[in-house]
Amino acid sequence: MIYLDEGGNSEEHMDTSDKRTVVEWERAIGEQVRDARISRNFDQEGLAALANVSVATLSNLERGKGSSLKTLIAVARALDRTDWLTALSPTVEISPMQRLRAKQHSPGPRRRVRSTRTTPDEPTG
Repeated sequence: MIYLDEGGNSEEHMDTSDKRTVVEWERAIGEQVRDARISRNFDQEGLAALANVSVATLSNLERGKGSSLKTLIAVARALDRTDWLTALSPTVEISPMQRLRAKQHSPGPRRRVRSTRTTPDEPTG
């Protein structure tokens, strides 16, 4: 689980030492998809059918030649690798201490202030 600090920053620090380019990430993810497909004894046609994508789309994903998030999700689900997706979108919660601090600094419930109308005294004639 990842907690947010006061500035909305994650308390769990990301490793920024991996400076791969987008193209390198596409290739690496494609290789992982291909390795998972082969380890489960699927050919491209079988996995594409199971994921409800075309063989060409699956091939593009595996070769890192550009793919949509929708395709990656469909293929990951077909491979029973939704853990990949969970890793991309971890649960983010505010820490209990942060909730307490926010409650202590809040001004409390808003109250409506009513103004009192005064009317000038009418002259009595």
